[in-house]
Amino acid sequence: MQNYTAPLRDMRFVLHELHGAEPLPGQEEFSVELLDTILEEAGKFCTEQLLPINASGDLEGCTYENGVVHTPKGFKEAYKGFSEAGWGALNAAQKYGGQGAPETIAKLVEEMICSTNLSFGLYPGLTHGASLALESHGSEELKDFYLPKMVSGEWSGTMCLTEPHCGTDLGLLRTKAAPQNDGSYKISGAKIFISAGEHDLTENIIHLVLARLPDAPAGVKGISLFLVPKFLPNAEGRPGARNGVSCAAIEHKMGIKASATCQMNFDDATGWLVGTPHKGMQAMFVMMNSERLSVGTQGLGIGEIAYQSAVSYARERLQGRSLSGVKHPDKPADPLIVHPDIRRMLLTMRANNEGCRALCVWVAQAMDRAALAADPVERAEYEEFVALLTPVVKALFTDLGFESASTAMQVYGGHGYIRDHGIEQLARDARIAMIYEGTNGIQALDLVGRKLPANLGRSLRRFFHPVSEFIEAHSGHPALGKLVQGYARAFGALQLATAYIAEKGMSDPEEAGAAATDYLRLFGLVALGFMWVRMAVIAVDKMGGEDAEFYQAKIVTARFFMQRILPQAGALLFTIKAGKAPLMDMAEAAF
Repeated sequence: MQNYTAPLRDMRFVLHELHGAEPLPGQEEFSVELLDTILEEAGKFCTEQLLPINASGDLEGCTYENGVVHTPKGFKEAYKGFSEAGWGALNAAQKYGGQGAPETIAKLVEEMICSTNLSFGLYPGLTHGASLALESHGSEELKDFYLPKMVSGEWSGTMCLTEPHCGTDLGLLRTKAAPQNDGSYKISGAKIFISAGEHDLTENIIHLVLARLPDAPAGVKGISLFLVPKFLPNAEGRPGARNGVSCAAIEHKMGIKASATCQMNFDDATGWLVGTPHKGMQAMFVMMNSERLSVGTQGLGIGEIAYQSAVSYARERLQGRSLSGVKHPDKPADPLIVHPDIRRMLLTMRANNEGCRALCVWVAQAMDRAALAADPVERAEYEEFVALLTPVVKALFTDLGFESASTAMQVYGGHGYIRDHGIEQLARDARIAMIYEGTNGIQALDLVGRKLPANLGRSLRRFFHPVSEFIEAHSGHPALGKLVQGYARAFGALQLATAYIAEKGMSDPEEAGAAATDYLRLFGLVALGFMWVRMAVIAVDKMGGEDAEFYQAKIVTARFFMQRILPQAGALLFTIKAGKAPLMDMAEAAF
């Protein structure tokens, strides 16, 4: 059985105590009390409506027949309730019927959705991403017509990038767009791996499709973005004639089986240009960057339910006796949780989850600040911070989410490997997050190849400066000085690795490429460490209050992270400094 209770206390701590309780200018209506109510209600919906159909949805999966896709039992009812309650409209623009809630609260709600039913979350998640791209680059006519229905959940959205012969290298795509006299376009081509490309949850599906115009230059500079509805809306704004869009098949996948992953054909389908010709990647990256942060949240969500399930099992399962002496003499054996190695696994999951949650909200808060900033310089600073951390959040969180699912399975032993407890589903569902929206290797290359050198390295200041200031201010902390000093050494390793990559990568791109994945993990661990030392300082100051048990657990978990996880930073630095030779010296024919 999958065990989950929304971690509301930790969410409130991160939202209000770590990152500040006061609403940002422009978000005054979202008071502390309202944000807490949103979290509570989201927790109820997710545990009562989404979790009960998670395992059954995985077992049943989506079915395909004659171009029609049916979602598993209970999904249509859950989606109806989800939309009617306004969860899909939570952080959408009020102009189009959304609630305009902060990204900080939206990301925490996303985490709960992903913990309780990752497959379900992909349907409204893709719609939100498509809405952002359309809102950022679409014409006023397209936005006014389509966005209210997408925000309400009446219509859903997709992103159609990948083709059978090209995934990451979108410059190779072949889908064509032929201009028509009425200003529309005829879209022809095939796309694969399209999440939510066809389903029975909404009355219409709005596809955002990358394609080439007849005069398009080669490569990514020749890609345009088009809006292509499944049904062409009639004069009343309702779905009318079927467009030239069809689902040829659904993929038979390792996980997320209740999410329809489709092979889509576009046969002279009518579409409309979003943005300007040959600038489709600019528009699509609005959606892709949003989705990358959301995919990172998927890893966190899986990590949380894996942890909670493992803790529940470790408390109940009786195996062996404690190494320090019998703890439960009235029972034939002690529970698993008394054993050091079980605690190592549980604390690793917990420390990673709570650190990721804190980092996620920090990035989401920067997104809010960027959107609300009146000063263009201030806005640019927050945008640079978000851009720098996006590949870290996507790759690190999904890596750790899969590791947590695997670790939870280890806690369960053989009972985790069989279907009965639902742990093997978590491992299967988590695995895709490391692949889609740009594989984690691509995220690492993006970090070292684009984000580090961007603006002559200026983006790094958005992270490095607050970390340096914190270390300087708290190295002499009476209770946590040694903890902060230990963190400073890990931060120093990150600085040395950054300088090494900057020097070597400038003359040899393969050096940067060889270091990329290890550097992203190093950066990510240092970012989590920053969250943990900050949380520890807050917890120490509040130890004498009513919630002493919560703050004591924070301090213990912080010390575990700093002493048992963060020391990996030193090994990662040595690995990075080994350079490309260990990877590139092997002759291709020898593989």
